[in-house]
This record gives sequence, C-alpha cells and structure tokens, in this order.
Amino acid sequence: MLIFKIFRSEEWQVLREKGETAGAPIDLADGYVHFSTADQARETAAKHFAGAQDLFLIAVNAEAAGDALKWEVSRGDALFPHLYRTMLLEDVVWAQPLPLADGQHQFPPGFEEASR
Repeated sequence: MLIFKIFRSEEWQVLREKGETAGAPIDLADGYVHFSTADQARETAAKHFAGAQDLFLIAVNAEAAGDALKWEVSRGDALFPHLYRTMLLEDVVWAQPLPLADGQHQFPPGFEEASR
C-alpha cells in the first residue's frame, strides 16, 4: 500500500539533496512525519495546503517503513500513517508535482487506482 506526503518544493529539494529529512515544520513540531492514505490525501491538500503552489506529492510504500510507521487516530477519528523516524530518499516510490488549478490541487491521473 502506498501512503502519501505533500511537500513544498523546497522541502522536496532538501530530501533530494540530503537523502533524508525530519519533515516539514509540522512534522518537526509533532515529532513524526505525517502521511495520508490515498483516500485522505485530497482532504489533506485542501485543509493544510489551500492555495499553496509548488507542491509535490510523494508516494512511499507503507510496508517498507516497517515498525517505524504507526497508524494513529487523527482528523475525523480516521487512522493516519505517522512515520517515527527520518524519512529517507530511498523510501520514495515516486514523486509528482501537485499543481494548483482553479483553486484545486490537481492530483496525477490515475492517482487513486495506482495507489492501491
């Protein structure tokens, strides 16, 4: 199963250059890297990145994260994946731009189907 992280372009650049990251400012504050499932990613984009441009959608294999990935109750009492270790570039399965058009983030074609 793929899980997803939305990064601003500069955050994605840090991961590509350094090969690892502790995440975005919210991740640093909370002590883990926030992820979303395919079903949660659109709402995450709308809630936390409304109007933001220069975003990237990063896909990670949940099983490869091993015991460092915890499923915890969050928004709407849903279980969200949280990574309790540094995120590594080698964790990334794929990354795609997440452009903004008419106020909505445009997820890659086939996103939901490809993520299962």
